[in-house]
Amino acid sequence: MSMSKTKLLRRVSALGFAMQEFRLFLDTHPDDTDALELFNSYKKKYDAAKDEYEKEFGPLTLNGCNSDEWLKNPWPWDNADN
Repeated sequence: MSMSKTKLLRRVSALGFAMQEFRLFLDTHPDDTDALELFNSYKKKYDAAKDEYEKEFGPLTLNGCNSDEWLKNPWPWDNADN
């Protein structure tokens, strides 16, 4: 059973934010193996959530899976449930 569109999009966003924070931390602490391990853990979770979202609701970016979906009507912003 999949999550709702909004809930899954929030999960993808939160995991992306966490990865960005770890990237910034690792810029100044490149030898912190615990932080690197956590970054990699969040990366796996982010990739899984993003893949689940794109499989269920379409691509998040132009480089996402099924990128030809952007060429079909209705356009993503035309959907009333967004």
